[in-house]
Amino acid sequence: MSHGPTPSPSPNPTSPQSPAQSPGKPLPLAGLRVVEFTHMVMGPTCGMVLADLGAEVIKVEPIEGDRTRHLLGAGAGFFPMFNRNKKSIAIDLHKPEGAEVARRLAASADVVAENFKPGTMAKYGLDYAALSQVNERLIYVSHKGFLPGPYEHRVALDEVVQMMGGLAYMTGRPGDPLRAGSSVNDIMGGMFGAMGAMAALLQRGITGKGQEVQSALFENNVFLVGQHMLQYAITGKPAAPMPERISAWAVYDVFTVKNGEQIFLAAVSDAQWTIFCDVLGFADLKADPRYGSNNARVQARATLMPVLRERLAIHTAAELTAIFEQAGLPFAPIRKPEELYDDPHLQATGGLADIVLPDGARAGQTAQTTLFPFTLDGQRLGVRLNPPRLGEHTSTLLAALGFSPVQIESLHQQGAVA
Repeated sequence: MSHGPTPSPSPNPTSPQSPAQSPGKPLPLAGLRVVEFTHMVMGPTCGMVLADLGAEVIKVEPIEGDRTRHLLGAGAGFFPMFNRNKKSIAIDLHKPEGAEVARRLAASADVVAENFKPGTMAKYGLDYAALSQVNERLIYVSHKGFLPGPYEHRVALDEVVQMMGGLAYMTGRPGDPLRAGSSVNDIMGGMFGAMGAMAALLQRGITGKGQEVQSALFENNVFLVGQHMLQYAITGKPAAPMPERISAWAVYDVFTVKNGEQIFLAAVSDAQWTIFCDVLGFADLKADPRYGSNNARVQARATLMPVLRERLAIHTAAELTAIFEQAGLPFAPIRKPEELYDDPHLQATGGLADIVLPDGARAGQTAQTTLFPFTLDGQRLGVRLNPPRLGEHTSTLLAALGFSPVQIESLHQQGAVA
């Protein structure tokens, strides 16, 4: 089955397995306007969360467009992944006319989100101090590398904070720090920004006033490794990198089995250990007093694991999958991201939805993207708007702000908008 981009006959396709909210039932944030001055991953993730929940999200892009539209390699999926359900307006903030358009647009917003280095937005009168004087109900979400403090002027990237925040150390082997295989801090930082925005909106309903929300990559990363910090605080022993960790559970590992296949298998309680031994015919291990409790098995891993690896190697991954699923034991095949397109659970539950790609050689073709991992009233949050083409909604949005056709044409001719 092919999952590459294909020509789309529809401007706003939806997956037949991705039921949207019930017709006539508004999404939770319907009627909310969000204006985002964002790029890359962190800020766009915040906007995507609010957009998927029903807000009108307007992405302000430079005239040349968000540079993630044309990234190669690992960045090729950034723009279509994090900019669905949004409108695009292209504005040159360096031109006075463009900056005025941006301020007028921001004044119409319930939420403004940005993720530029400190001081950037203030240059254009688009910082919280300036905008809140015009609209005291404004929620302003700043996504930064660091919260205000000694590091706040440093340039941060997901990889930077993973290295300095202990996550790369915990992920790699000793002496070989390794970043996590996804933009975890960027994505979570954007999600925390959206969470803060929604909390501020609730409070605005009580006080009538908005506020500034700040979310930061470094602090997000520190939150992620907090469990390892507390492990040290409680035990007095530094947490070992994950490949060398002392697991809390004896059987909790990847096994190489028949034909070189790999599968993750676990037994995280004494009851599961008993079932594990019963279904695999390991009566001798079940009876061995060295393995009588989980903590005993953890202490005896040096002798237990070689035995398990040898015995499990005669089975195929498919055989073990069937055994563990039937027995209700934890297991997982080792998959690559592209293999998830064929996952029967994702297909059956509507975890994937069609989008039309806006840029590059495959512009106008359809690909599948992942949806948020929750339901509201039994429904997944679907794709209402494809990732926008650059400036796709510029003229429409300007007209809604009260600009006349002559003024809009003038702004285009001046290069203030596109």
